[in-house]
Amino acid sequence: MDIDSIRLVIEVARQASFAGAARQRDVDPSSVSRMIAQVEAELGFRIFQRTTRSMSLTEAGERYVGRAELVLQELDAAAEEATALGTIPRGRLRATASVAFGNRCLVPLLPEFRAEFPQLQLELILTDSNLDLVSEGIDLAIRLGPGFSGDLVGAKLFDTRYRVCASSAFLRGKPRPRRPADLSAMSCLLFTFPDFRSRWMFRDRRGEITEVAVQGDLLLSNALALRDCARAGLGPALLPDWLIDEDLVGKRLVDLFPDWQVTATTFDTAAYVLYPNRAFLPVKVRRTIDFLRRHLVKQAKRARR
Repeated sequence: MDIDSIRLVIEVARQASFAGAARQRDVDPSSVSRMIAQVEAELGFRIFQRTTRSMSLTEAGERYVGRAELVLQELDAAAEEATALGTIPRGRLRATASVAFGNRCLVPLLPEFRAEFPQLQLELILTDSNLDLVSEGIDLAIRLGPGFSGDLVGAKLFDTRYRVCASSAFLRGKPRPRRPADLSAMSCLLFTFPDFRSRWMFRDRRGEITEVAVQGDLLLSNALALRDCARAGLGPALLPDWLIDEDLVGKRLVDLFPDWQVTATTFDTAAYVLYPNRAFLPVKVRRTIDFLRRHLVKQAKRARR
């Protein structure tokens, strides 16, 4: 049985009519009827129940058509993907990320991105709101957290970690906190997210977890602003490693508890690239994801040396 015969079965099922499928193919209805009869004879069961006034799928026909549609979708996707291997990405690609991640990790990659994909127009939407990718017509997003949910497909780019940091200027002239519990007596810089503004969790090398209540009179909704305030000596802050790696190397910030793992939500967090669930991933999206994985993973490894 050839693929065209299977396509014809699906067309007849959708039209619920031999005549409708014949018109679509610009052939005689009798030829469609003969081809369907040949398919049924080869399969050994009836796909369609025919009467003088109507036609419907049999129970076996419903199962067969449902499976056959999925198989044809996969075959079409395979053909498109193979064809796309030699295709240059072009057109417009809409991507989104948080303001801090976009400025710190994505903007520095734009020169290389433009050089690699000169015919691709990139619209980079930096926002701390989680946009709906389907309704907003967005091709891909980078999200940070313990995971992702909804009708999205994704892949992990790299694991993320958090650090409690302060500037040398802040620490000068006052006792440095020795234990996480010491933070409760200090005015901390706080992120406005509920999980970040009231308590931080610490895990020692033995795996024991300590929950520390934190308070402060300066709350900010943007991670870049929070980092800048920590740099300016306004207090300790809980910040992600991808944002402060260069500050730690340059000693603009000091990791107060290097022997502890720290979080406000869960200790297993990561950066993910996400895209809407679809049968075939456009070449522009696939190539962009490959680019991001290659460069961002390299960035993360370099920062942790």
